[in-house]
Amino acid sequence: MSAAIEQRNQEATCYCGNLDEQVEEELLWELMLQAGPVVSLHMPKDKVTASHQGYGFCEFRSEEDADYAIKVMNMVKLYGKPIRVNKASQDKKTLDIGANLFIGNLDPEVDEKLLYDTFSAFGGITNTPKVMRDQDTGISKGYGFAAFDSFEAADLAIECMNGQYLCNRSIQVQYAFKKDSQGERHGSQAERMLAANNPNFGGLKPHTMFAAGPGGAPGGQPGMPGMPPGM
Repeated sequence: MSAAIEQRNQEATCYCGNLDEQVEEELLWELMLQAGPVVSLHMPKDKVTASHQGYGFCEFRSEEDADYAIKVMNMVKLYGKPIRVNKASQDKKTLDIGANLFIGNLDPEVDEKLLYDTFSAFGGITNTPKVMRDQDTGISKGYGFAAFDSFEAADLAIECMNGQYLCNRSIQVQYAFKKDSQGERHGSQAERMLAANNPNFGGLKPHTMFAAGPGGAPGGQPGMPGMPPGM
């Protein structure tokens, strides 16, 4: 697989993640073809079960096609799961710096797509925002998580969105608790220092496609919930 990756044009290749087990290469190929000409598509499979591992790589003919695919295909639902589409050249492991947010008091209508559209305006989202759901019913538990590629973006999201209304509910936004820790939250000074030395720190751009009207009116983001001037 490594040899194939070296021969592939990484800048024209999209990483497609969070794929349902029912998704096959033919279906993903047909979906990506809507964005532009596809050169190759690869979904790594388990050697024992022969089933794919929930992600794949799609190489387009040009970087422009890949960029367009990211804009229109990211968070599209396949078999009820929002897929994650971004540039394969981004190293996901180095992007996980700990700028992870807890988002609480969510309305049942809030889904992953709405969280992405709302919070990606503040900076690069490194993973698909997750709404925690009941395993049996699929109903939202009323909270979720979002991870940024920089603490500046996460800080801004907290400052602007904590207490704001999303689907008629005032949401709670703060740094999430660290896994296997006794009440310690992300966003510590140590994490921030490590992030500052990360070569990929703040490498993703905010999602701004919905941030301006046809005339590109300055000073406002109609796609965002209302924010008081003092914030």
